[in-house]
Amino acid sequence: MNFIAIIFTAFALSMDAFAVSITKGMTIKNLKKNTSLKMALAFGIFQGAMPLLGWVLGISFESYIKSIDHWVSFIVLGFIGFNMIKGFFNDRKKEDESELEFSATVDEDDLSNKEIIMLAVATSIDALAVGISFAFLNVSIIPAASIICIITFLVCVVGVFIGNKVGDIFNGYAELLGGIILILIGFNIFNEHTHVLNNMLNLLF
Repeated sequence: MNFIAIIFTAFALSMDAFAVSITKGMTIKNLKKNTSLKMALAFGIFQGAMPLLGWVLGISFESYIKSIDHWVSFIVLGFIGFNMIKGFFNDRKKEDESELEFSATVDEDDLSNKEIIMLAVATSIDALAVGISFAFLNVSIIPAASIICIITFLVCVVGVFIGNKVGDIFNGYAELLGGIILILIGFNIFNEHTHVLNNMLNLLF
């Protein structure tokens, strides 16, 4: 695998993290540089570490990893997304009925390190299988993992700031929209591995 192919692989692997970064950026109030860097760094580190781990594990665990990676992503992203939607409706119940405006975003402190790590893990599990394939393509894993880490970091920094700007547009509904997006991302990862949606459509039509 040449350098250009690794670059494209890195961008492909970073897309889920990019989408989640946009989503979380939408729900962070008074976004600070430290917050975006913390998120991007976590996403980059996990995205770069997973191929390295996969490379070390080798082919003996490939079937096991592929059998559960989509379930982990689907459950974690779905759980976080559900909690965001639940939080949105709970906040609305607390509002006075005569009040017309709702807070567009959640407080920055609500984005815990635990949640960031959970999101980073959920969006980087596919990279584990990629690392296994690297082992059989004779790819130099340290440079490849470093490239994936750096590109994911840069992409996610941009994603957080884009999401923060977009969040202002969806005044009052950023948390609801963010929760829905996370659930859809999780389902998309699940569907890519299981083709459950195609199978359902085939049964119906």
